Amino acid sequence: MKSLKKYILNKTGHFGEYGGRYVPELLMPIMEELEKVFYESIKDRSFQDELNGLYKTYSGRPTPLYFCENLSKKLGGARIYLKNEGLNHTGAHKINHCLGQALLAKRLGKKRVIAETGAGQHGLATATVCAKLGLECVVYMGAKDFRRQRPNVFFMERLGAKVVPVKSGGQILRDAINEALKDLISNPEDTHYLLGTVCGPHPYPVMNAHFQSIVGREVRKQLDGSPDYLVACVGGGSNAIGLFHDFLDDEGVKMIGVEAGGKGIKETSSKCDHAARFETGETGVVEGFKSYFLQNKDGQIKDTHSISAGLDYSGVGPQLVYLKDIGRIETSYALDDEVLSAYELLARTEGVFAALESCHAVAEVIKLAPKLPKNKIIVFNCSGRGDKDLFIVTEKFNFKIS
Repeated sequence: MKSLKKYILNKTGHFGEYGGRYVPELLMPIMEELEKVFYESIKDRSFQDELNGLYKTYSGRPTPLYFCENLSKKLGGARIYLKNEGLNHTGAHKINHCLGQALLAKRLGKKRVIAETGAGQHGLATATVCAKLGLECVVYMGAKDFRRQRPNVFFMERLGAKVVPVKSGGQILRDAINEALKDLISNPEDTHYLLGTVCGPHPYPVMNAHFQSIVGREVRKQLDGSPDYLVACVGGGSNAIGLFHDFLDDEGVKMIGVEAGGKGIKETSSKCDHAARFETGETGVVEGFKSYFLQNKDGQIKDTHSISAGLDYSGVGPQLVYLKDIGRIETSYALDDEVLSAYELLARTEGVFAALESCHAVAEVIKLAPKLPKNKIIVFNCSGRGDKDLFIVTEKFNFKIS
């Protein structure tokens, strides 16, 4: 059997029938130059040393792997461990690839960085590394997310970033991506598009998977071995592939990606009450890559819904689709109400406020752990902390902020 670890980081950018580079001719030289510099840099000792130095002294790696003793006792069954990516500087796993890409932008001689963001964690991390490295920063954010993630908008602006609310389409993550691609087409010489997940045209899925793979490598060292289950939420897929990658060739490790079930797996011809691509998505080519997307019979992308802005996306990373197709990973989904229950349970048992995205993984763990014997180990990726969701959760729990 071929190594899945190597295949997911292959140089072609194709994973079975998925992935690829479907972009306007104007963008081909940009993508080819980025691909060349990326593969050169990750073999360059000076680049590795600079990036690892920033991980250690700036973003705060390694992040803790924490045994959730109280939650494990309450649920019964398996031992539950939390990989706390929320303790990274800026509060999520996103800074892992933001630091890597920002260093690549400097090597490319770019002066300006653009990004898309949904929950705001990628935008915040981008704005942070741009401030650190002296780069101009513009962040595109769907107007709906701009309103529901106000804390991160505030912090991005304080860091010097220009945050642009996108009012087209559903005013969510996919619309922010479209605007960022338009910007790149208009400003190809001086701008680097710091795409925030394992989606988009090659080399982005491979590049961000490479930078995020540090998460799983740390888990292996911290456990001094392999867990029985890995669980992560899945929007675009960067935190999931980051956790899964180092264990892809460990046949005994089961992996579960948890999507946004929203209000339920219901949909009309133009709109979904969820963002569960593995449940009802179909293969298509959108935003420069081939993958699963929520689309109508004419191939038009449907509006989606999730309580979590970071999972409110119609597509998913091509590597994860390939892994699902071959049976290497399993997928599930959590409903909004289950996510809120998981948010509160984790807080009350472990004193941890997780991001609503991460609470999709917690919701799956709550279902899974009681079914397993006590000698089994589950690791879930707490991909971010819950500060950013203050205005969403206070409303849902009927708490008034005066």
